[in-house]
Amino acid sequence: MDRTLELLKSVSTATITTQLLSRGLRNVFLHGVTPLNQLPMAGPAFTLRYIPAREDIDTLDVFKDYDHPQRKAIEDVPPGHVLVMDCRRQTRAASAGGILATRLNARRAGGLVTDGSLRDTPEVAKLGLPTFAAGASPVTNLAQHHATDINVPIGCADVAVYPGDIMVGDAEGVVCIPRHLADEVAEASREQEKLERFIQYEISNGAPLRGTYPPDEDTLRRYHESQFSR
Repeated sequence: MDRTLELLKSVSTATITTQLLSRGLRNVFLHGVTPLNQLPMAGPAFTLRYIPAREDIDTLDVFKDYDHPQRKAIEDVPPGHVLVMDCRRQTRAASAGGILATRLNARRAGGLVTDGSLRDTPEVAKLGLPTFAAGASPVTNLAQHHATDINVPIGCADVAVYPGDIMVGDAEGVVCIPRHLADEVAEASREQEKLERFIQYEISNGAPLRGTYPPDEDTLRRYHESQFSR
């Protein structure tokens, strides 16, 4: 899996979505979830599900409980895993903030992904933690969210995310890869990008689209004979 994760960090989410589409998977991109910093991310999903808050339950006193599901999720994320939060695309209140993100970073988490918002974003952006969110809000999560289930299947930005699925993030956003496809998608994505670098080189030097993109047999032959294929 280490090789797979390193390969996935080196290829684009655009390439990965193409590879997943070729395998019949269309709904894999977390639309509207954008990078807070420019750190590449690849790691297994560890999930947290929020439901709507209720005023008689979600008071500030709940944070005195160190086993509160939000706090417990932060402490339970294994090193290298990505905490993925289902906030129902609701961004009026944050799903986490600077202290929790700092703790995730100290515990060597692989990243933080939410289809909600984050608070303390100027601080969070400076951490060495790949972070992706749907917005920023200074309002604490209790105003809108009630943390409930840990490490169960969730919907994040309308994409099904199962614990252990591989989350990959780059400058364009986040893609979810079913775990059983991760190895083959990583290898195929690497090969696709090698070929596409050759095609881009050909196009930049005046080659027409016809016969080049997509490549015909002659273009493929020249690719396999070139340094780009190595």
